[in-house]
Amino acid sequence: MNVTDKSEIGRTGLMVGRLGLGGAPLAGLYAGVSDEQAYTTIERHLECGMNFLDTAPLYGSGVSETRLGHVLSGRDRDSFVLASKVGRLLVPDPNRPQDVWSADLPPIKAIFDYSYDATMRSLEESLERLKLDRVDILHIHDPDNDFDAAMSGSYKALEKLRTEGVIKAIGAGMNQAEMPVRFAREGDFDCFLLAGRYTLIDHTGLKELLPVCTEKHISIIVGGPYNSGILAMGAVEGATFDYSPAPPDIMDKVRRIEAVCDRHQVPLKAAALQFPLAHPAVAAIIPGGRSPVEVDENVALVQYDIPADFWSALRFEDLIPDEAPTPV
Repeated sequence: MNVTDKSEIGRTGLMVGRLGLGGAPLAGLYAGVSDEQAYTTIERHLECGMNFLDTAPLYGSGVSETRLGHVLSGRDRDSFVLASKVGRLLVPDPNRPQDVWSADLPPIKAIFDYSYDATMRSLEESLERLKLDRVDILHIHDPDNDFDAAMSGSYKALEKLRTEGVIKAIGAGMNQAEMPVRFAREGDFDCFLLAGRYTLIDHTGLKELLPVCTEKHISIIVGGPYNSGILAMGAVEGATFDYSPAPPDIMDKVRRIEAVCDRHQVPLKAAALQFPLAHPAVAAIIPGGRSPVEVDENVALVQYDIPADFWSALRFEDLIPDEAPTPV
């Protein structure tokens, strides 16, 4: 695959680069990132000919959007595709507790709100942080326990925005594959951001969600292709899966995949990035990046020449399902 390749989101005519940039690390997810480092990372992504970037108000309490806006607001607006999210509003909180985000973030917290008015307000505030007049894709963010509220509030707001041409595509971003199936059947969505549920080691989305999306021409954007770390660092002490210490069964599976990688001289990270892209429902992957070096590495990994017998070996050892498409 060439990193400048593009794929259409649903039937919207919106073409996104197949290798996107996830914006959470830019805001200090797990480790601090300076403004300058974030800016050079975004610039490097664009310099490599890739046009797709993803962010959210949640990421660093608005820091991800602000940093992206610093770079993108000075660019030709039609030269990039930007996705953000609704469903959380940012409110002042002088006692913001320490969490997965860097400690030097503003005293602001994110609260869930999937109402119609909050969705409209969320977009308005995102555009202020981004210093842009529009985003292209808006996802309903993590409505795991709020299906009805999301459909009666956020979804109706996004439908209106799409009809009026304010946004081009609507989706939902989640870390599960079950609820997006319900969204796909009960709404008119263009895409879903599926985090960690269609990867080299987690094939949950393959059973029902990806077939439904293929049938309905709904695009999948794969977030978390490294499953929060273990597919980047391998089965080593401290490896994480789903943002928690990797359990023994996952560690064992990754060790078995690493053995196949060693025999075929394939980097684990290259296999992790290329595997989900082979499915026809998948339009793009959005690994995070916190430095220009990581951007360059992802470019090299996506273009790494993986022999067909590597994928055959994974299938033979029951490490990937028979029905999972693999790169040609």
